[in-house]
Amino acid sequence: MLAAGLAVPPSLATAATLGATLDSTDADAATDWSRKVVDSTIARYPSPNNIGGWGYQVALYLYGQYLVYKRTNHSAYLTYIKQWADRFVDSSGHISNSFNSLDSMMPGNVLVALYNETHDSRYKTACAQIHSRLATYPRTSDGGFWHADTSSRANQLWCDGTYMLLPLLVRYGRMVGDSTTYDEACKQLIIYDKHLHAGNGLWYHAYDATATQSWVVPGTHHSGYEWGRAIGWFMMAIIEVLENIPATHPERSTLISMLQARCTAVAKYPHHSSSTSYRWYQVVNMGSTKGNWLETSSSSMYTYAISRGVQRGYLASSLNSTAIDGHNGVLSQLTLDSSGKTNLANICIGTNVGDLQYYLDRPRATNDFHGLGSFIIMNEQLTVGG
Repeated sequence: MLAAGLAVPPSLATAATLGATLDSTDADAATDWSRKVVDSTIARYPSPNNIGGWGYQVALYLYGQYLVYKRTNHSAYLTYIKQWADRFVDSSGHISNSFNSLDSMMPGNVLVALYNETHDSRYKTACAQIHSRLATYPRTSDGGFWHADTSSRANQLWCDGTYMLLPLLVRYGRMVGDSTTYDEACKQLIIYDKHLHAGNGLWYHAYDATATQSWVVPGTHHSGYEWGRAIGWFMMAIIEVLENIPATHPERSTLISMLQARCTAVAKYPHHSSSTSYRWYQVVNMGSTKGNWLETSSSSMYTYAISRGVQRGYLASSLNSTAIDGHNGVLSQLTLDSSGKTNLANICIGTNVGDLQYYLDRPRATNDFHGLGSFIIMNEQLTVGG
């Protein structure tokens, strides 16, 4: 997914000079790294008007900030989120957006959170507007929602899209008591998995029902590479759907089996930065390929999903050490500058579907919201929920 409307982050080279890299010995229980990242981000964007527009990247970060609010009850964090959302939700609860992509729907997660905290009906109305768009939103012949309702994305399913829509869908369903959302979310995960799963247990980035895109592997309908963050989005989507559907839902065991297979596969591919530190590659299963690099947002996503999966009993307890080492690995990418603000490095910016060199050549940003949001979600799990 292509980043849009974001301030250009500091370069990796700049970040490397700002402070000493943290390691697991720095990450003691007395240091609240989630809060440090939130405080640093607010210091960089004191006004919610300047942090970014209606988009999934900023919303991912703000959802992470919401989790920190829930733990700390620091009201300024919630006020900041509310002021951001109120730029887009008018007095009647309407959002001026046609919602022609799954990406554009993901910020609805922030609105669900705000409704749960404030009970302001505007946020519920805005979520209903997003949900109602699905009635006319295009699907593949077997029912999968297109990544976007545009000619360039027609008939395509991307792993990314599972997280852009499905956590919101089930959270909305819980909010309004609509159990059909649970069935739809499970259906989508099963369809996406059918088209995108790879023989090594991972997922390909994208699927084209027409097999006409240049990135389609000849003789198939899928793209050729297992891009890191795409897999992370899908893993987190399964977790969030499982968190919200009833324990008795008939597809629950199917989703758990899906999660087990993918997490077990991901756990085969980490790079050992040290004896207690893992990160994962930009193209997950091609660590020995020249130019491949260790990417922070996907490493955070895997760590979160594995830890929550173990906590909930979906995954073998033996995988918990992978989550702990993954947490240490991501912390190794966090630095402090001379003013005490955090910098999180080696984050892949927004990404389309492409060939191998395209993925390897993606810019490595510092403090990109893909990384900040996934870091906080992971850190809240590993330091509080895990």
